[in-house]
This record gives sequence, structure tokens and C-alpha cells, in this order.
Amino acid sequence: MLRGSARTSAAPAGETSLTGSPAARRLYQQVAADPGADLRLDVVGVSGSGKSVLLDALAERFAHPGAVVHRLRPGLEPAPDDPDAVLLVDDAHLLPDATLAGIRTRLATTGEPRRVVVAHRPWPRSPELAALGADLARGRAPLVLGNLDRTGVAGRAAMHSEGRPTTALVDYVFEQTGGLPLLVDRLLNALREADPRRPDWSEPPRGLIEQLSYELDRLPEPVLRLTLAFAVGAPLDGEVLAPLLDLPAAEVAELTEQARAAGLLDSAGELRPLQARAALRRTPAVHRLAVRRQLAEIQLEQGGSVLAAAQNLLDTGASGERIASVFTAAADEALAEHPAMASRLLDAAIEAGAPTLPLAARGAEAAARAGDLDRALELADQVLSASGEVPEADRARAVSVAAAALAQRGLLARSAELYRWLGASALGANAVVAVPALLGTGALAEARALLQPGSGPHPSSAHPHPALTHPPTLIAGAEALLARGVYDTITGSPTAALSQLARAAALLEPTARAVLLPDTPAALAALVAAHCGELDVARSVLDRAVAIGLGGRAAAARHRLLQAWIAMSSGATGVARTLLAEVDDPSKVLEPRDELVAAALEVGLARRAGDLAALMTAWSRAREAIVRHPVDLYVLQPLGELIVASARLREQTWVRPHLDEAHALLSALDYPVLWSASLYWSELHAAIAAENWPEAGLQAERLEEAAPHSRYAAAMAVAARSWLAVMRDGKVDPAAVDSAARGLHAVGLSWDGGKLAGQGAIRTPDRKAMSALLACARGLQNAGQNAAAPPPNTGPAPQPAAAAVSPVPGRAPDPRPAAPVAPPTRDGAEEGTLSDREREVAELVLDGLTYKQIGERLFISAKTVEHHVARMRQRLGSNSRGELIAQLRLIVQPAGR
Repeated sequence: MLRGSARTSAAPAGETSLTGSPAARRLYQQVAADPGADLRLDVVGVSGSGKSVLLDALAERFAHPGAVVHRLRPGLEPAPDDPDAVLLVDDAHLLPDATLAGIRTRLATTGEPRRVVVAHRPWPRSPELAALGADLARGRAPLVLGNLDRTGVAGRAAMHSEGRPTTALVDYVFEQTGGLPLLVDRLLNALREADPRRPDWSEPPRGLIEQLSYELDRLPEPVLRLTLAFAVGAPLDGEVLAPLLDLPAAEVAELTEQARAAGLLDSAGELRPLQARAALRRTPAVHRLAVRRQLAEIQLEQGGSVLAAAQNLLDTGASGERIASVFTAAADEALAEHPAMASRLLDAAIEAGAPTLPLAARGAEAAARAGDLDRALELADQVLSASGEVPEADRARAVSVAAAALAQRGLLARSAELYRWLGASALGANAVVAVPALLGTGALAEARALLQPGSGPHPSSAHPHPALTHPPTLIAGAEALLARGVYDTITGSPTAALSQLARAAALLEPTARAVLLPDTPAALAALVAAHCGELDVARSVLDRAVAIGLGGRAAAARHRLLQAWIAMSSGATGVARTLLAEVDDPSKVLEPRDELVAAALEVGLARRAGDLAALMTAWSRAREAIVRHPVDLYVLQPLGELIVASARLREQTWVRPHLDEAHALLSALDYPVLWSASLYWSELHAAIAAENWPEAGLQAERLEEAAPHSRYAAAMAVAARSWLAVMRDGKVDPAAVDSAARGLHAVGLSWDGGKLAGQGAIRTPDRKAMSALLACARGLQNAGQNAAAPPPNTGPAPQPAAAAVSPVPGRAPDPRPAAPVAPPTRDGAEEGTLSDREREVAELVLDGLTYKQIGERLFISAKTVEHHVARMRQRLGSNSRGELIAQLRLIVQPAGR
């Protein structure tokens, strides 16, 4: 808290006044140690840097042992010629040449030590002052006083505070003053006087601003005009300042140095915030607006950046053709990195008088980059509705924006239709951007034609690849790799496809937020990786995309949801829940594509937890999401999750039309193994859940056919055989089940592998095999949880209890930390205590699970669960179920209750 006294008693008053300036304090301490030593020193500093404060401190220090101190400043008579006296000269830049020559003569006199300290600003520097400085600098380097750093500001603030000043106070004072000592002290004093208990830092104290404005009034008119120019955002550029001030460039340079020496500009040539406020405060609003307009128009004429000037004109009412041009040019500058600002500037241009239609395409792109798809589609539609009245470039831009926005909305077929309507010739070198949309809706021949303009299977020299017909920019290269990568997932090598997609994502990193595509290379790379079992690659690509903000705001939710999907697929349900909660905010509406993935995630997590009530709730959301999102190639895995859940809930009729669409799409693409295998796997599990064994056998056969072409499909084909043997035939080959389960884990499907091992354990009559399969199930589940650590900015995933992590049909391990476990006794438990297994059962009983559900979770029968509950009731002396529940709550105390 700020207090009244500005000095402490820990050091002499003179030394205390130099707090924050190490060089000045060292000089003071040298004088204190030997006040009679020779001292010839040139002190240079801008106004307010502490020159007079230093001279006052030295005068006090020299006078203390009884030395005669002569002070010399403008308006004060020259000191008598006393060679033993200390001469302290202030504001030497304002002294007449004759006085400066007299000081030089004094310095030249031989004999006793000379103690002369001359302080002045760096400008103006007359020849006589320069000569005096050179004389003083012969024996000792000049002492240059500058701005305080944050440590120096903290030192000054400590003089005004009771105790150590807060970091917030130090930062605020430093930012407002630039560390100029005089301003630092004034602001600290003003804050103390305003309200020491409840400082308001939304703006500096008005009294201080008024005080500074009075001081500005004393400056020469040209300096005042320069100060106002800097206050409204003019750069330190003579080519801009000369026409703005209507002065020759040489005079502008002189004025700039004068302003710097007066302490108005910091080391970067910018006006300090406090002084900028004062300059604006003393200037009438009409005049401020006129200077802002003039500055913006000058910068527009010169072809330089107008973004800062345009932002200063927002909400000022400025209008006219020239101002509209300023806003438009500034919007173009802001589009890549600040799309929301670009949208605002384009709206301002229209308000200033610019026609709407010529700006609509740019406005659509800005809105899309900012994540406002409604506005983007509205503006793009304006352009397309008047396509004959706009340039071809604007038409192509509107199509690109609308296609990207529609794809994000889940309307990939409509996106592809827009590309068709515009045509490859209009798209030009960017034509390959349409390939992912075309392939995603089954248009293989059209995609091939864009990638291979010649009629043959490969591009010819007569028909070069479109990406090579214009400058190979980063975005163009990424678009070409993206198109070729998706194409190779269907007709080529999945490994090559994944490599090209990952390279496309890496290529866009320098322009991460400036890209506007129907889908990002990182998202497509992650999907392809998920479809071929390379989940580590998917995690890596997505983590990088999130870290750099690839695709900007519009792609943020997409990447997070895919991270959650990869985590769920590998069995890291805790991580998946965390990531889903990060995106799935009830106060926000997800785009249909993201909503479908989020709904499928919710269904998948509920199914893995075996929580029927949660699954039914999630299914209601999923039914709406799937109705709003047509099937395309890139939603087959979420669709597969819904297929399995629908079979579990006997709601297959809801997904049957979408499943038929998926097969029609895959048929059009000749059933590419990479995309088909996951759907076969989901249909297999849906058939098992519905006990439709002929259908399950058919899907197993399809996986067998795909196995030679894919390591991922091969692992699923082996697992399918074991699953059918266990579930349909009731035959458990422990070695085969164990091998199949570990094969699923090897391709990233740790949860499925653990589930298969758990099913085998439940059904084998061999207790030794059961124990081995249970250990396998638990190990795979733990491996899945540990394989997907939360990405940056998320908390650590909760780890499950060691004995409750094994997967079973329809249920994942409880992600909550295990409750403390009492040490077991030889018989399992003593009276009044619970064994390890009983504690596990007790926790699940307290969760409200049925005996059957608990048995599935712990790989034991419902009868065994009932036996455990009966023993606990007997040991605890409970007379009713309600009494047992109450006692278990006291004993177990699970985390989170």
C-alpha cells in the first residue's frame, strides 16, 4: 500500500533520492568515500532522467565535510573563480558559449584537484558544449542517465510503499512511464494521493494528466504538433512526418531530437503513454480526428502500413472515399493474423461509404477465418448471387470460403458442388484444393482429373501439375501435398499418404493461422493415422497443430475433438473426457461436423464405461447430430461408434440409412482398405451386440479379405476370429485370445484388446487361463491409459485403480483414483474391515451399479458379487441394505464423494 513519506531512513537523503539508478548511486558513494578527490564528469540525460536530482545529492554530499559548492545554471550568475570550490553545472546546453568557455579554462588550470560536474541534455549540442564534454571525457567516461528498468522502478516504488511493491504496480508504472525517473515518481505520488487503499489502474490519475498537459503547453508549437502526431500513432518516419507537419525533412529531424531530449520519446522513438494521454487531452476532438485522417491518408498514399492508423479511426465517425480506402487496405493487412479485426475494418469501410458487393468476398474470408461461419456464408452467398457483377478473383474467393465453411458444417457434398460449379480453370493453380472434398464424397474420377490433367494415369510434361504453374508458396505446396495424400489413401500406399499429409501440416506451420481449407492437413493426417493404427503419429500431429493454432479459431475445436477421439480409441478414457469437456461447452454451439464427433465421443465413453443411463442420454444427442450431418469419408469412425451403440440399444433403424450411404460411398471408391476396415470392425461389434452371428461372420470375412493389404486390418481380422470363437462358439483358446488382444494393442486399440482378453477370461473354465487373460486385460488397459498423456494445457488424466481397470463388454475402467485399500489378512479381511476385492465391490455398489455390471467390471460373476456383498453385510453387522450403504460410505470414502 502506498504511503505518505517518499524517503526511508535506511540511507542518507541524497543517496536515497538516487534509488533505482545504480550508476548514479555508485558515483555518490565514490564521492562519499573520498570527497576531496579529483572529479571531472560529464553527465548526459534527457529531461526527467535525474540530472538535477544527482547534482542535488552531490551538493549535499560535498557540503557535508565543509567544501564550498558553487551551483551554476541558466539565469544564475557565474560562480566566482575559486579553484578549491566544487562546481556543479546544470542545464549546460542552455548556457552561453562564454560561460562554457570559462568552465573549460578552469579545467585547464593546473594545480589542485578539480571537482567539476557538468550536466546537460543530449540536444542541442553547440560546438562549445561539445568541446567541454570532450575535455571532461578525457579522464572519465561520461555518465549517461537513462530510463529505469523494472528493477529500478521497483526500487522507486519501495520508497513510496509500505513493504515490497506488487509486481502489478511495478509493471503498470513501467508501462505508463517507460521508466523515465521523473514520470515514475510523479505517477507513484499520484497513485498514492488518489486512493492508497484501492488503486484504480484503468487509467492514470486525471490530476497527473492535467499536470503533464500544462507542461506540454510550455513547449514550442512545432514540438507540440510533433507530440500530437506521435500521440495519434504516427511512426518515427521522416517521409510520413514531413507532410503531416508540413515541414522540411531536416526540420523534422531536428524536432525529433528536441522531443527526445525533452524526455517525450523513449529509446524506440515512441511517445510515452502518460505523455500521449496528456497530448490528446489538451487537443480538441475535432483537431485530433483531422490529424488522424491526415496521417491515414498519407500512409495510404505512400503504400505503407495503415493498420494502426485505421484502428485509430474506428468509431470516430470518419467517412468518405479516402477513409473507406484506408479501412479496406487495413483489413487486407489484418486478414491473415487478425481476421476479427479485418471484419470490423471492412464493416467500417462500408459505413464510410464503400460499396458493399466489392468487399463481400473479403468480408466472407475474414468472417470464416474468425470462426463466424454464418456471416461468412451470408457474404459469400451475396457474391455468388451476383457472380456476373464481380471479378473472377472475388468469385473464386467466395467459392473457396463457402466451400470451406460448408465442409466445417458437415456439408462436404455441397462443398464439392461449389468447386464443380466454379470449375478447375477458374480455380487455376488452387484447383487441387477441391480434391479432399471430391474424394470425401466419392468423386474419384473428378479428383483424379484435377491431380492428373492429362488423360493418362500420371501427369505429363504437356500437362504439368497445377501446383507447379504458379509460384510455389507454402500454402500452394501444402494444398498439393494434402490433395495427393488423401488420393493415396484410396489408390496408393497408406504410409505414403500419411507422410504427405504430415508434411503438408508441417509446411503450413509458418502461416498456421492464415490457412483456410475445408479441413486442415493435421486433422486429415490424424484421421488417416487413426484408420491405419498409427495413433502415435496422430497424437504428434494434433499436438503440434494445437500448439501453433493451425487453421486458426475455426479449426481449434476440430483438433481438440480428434485428440479426444485418439485418446478414447487407445483406451485413455480419462484423457478423452478431459479433452471433450474442454470443447463441449453447453453455452456454445458446435458446428455440425464437430457436433457429430462430440456426440460420438460421448456415446463411446458411455459405452466403454458400461453406463447404460449415460449411453441413452448420449444417444439422444447422437441421433440429432447424425441427422444433421450427411455421411462422408471423414466421419466413418464416429459413424462406426454410433452403429455399435445403436445395436446395444436396439436402435439400428436410426443408423441403417447412414450405414447404407457409407457403403455406397466406399463402393464408389472401390472399397479402399484404409477407410473400409474400421467400418467392418464397427459392424462386427454391432452384430455381436445384436447376436446377429451371420452378419458378424460376414464382417469377419471382409476383414480377412482386407488383412493382406493392411497391418491394421490384419490385427482386426485375427481378433475377429477370436471374438467369434469366444462369443458365438463359446470356445476359448487362451493363447489365441492373448495373441489377438496384444495384436490389437499393437495397432493402438488397447481398449478393444483388453475387452477381448476380458471376454475370454470370463468364459474360460480353466482358472489358470482365466488369471492369465485377466492379467493381459489389465495390462493392456493400463498400457492404453498411459499411451495417451494429456496434451499441453490439460490436466493429468486420472489413473484407475489397479484391480478395476480391465475392460469388459460395454464398460471401461472407472477413471477415478482408487480409494485407500486396507491391508488384506490371510482370510481376506478381519471383522470390521474389507479385503481388497470387497473394497472394489463396495465402491461400485456405492456407484449404483448392479451385480451384473459390477461382475463385468471386475471379471467375476454376478453370483460372486452377491456373495461379496453378503459377507460384507454379515461382517459389518448391517441389518438392511440402506444400513450397509451407510457403513460402506464411512469405510471406503472414495475420492470425489
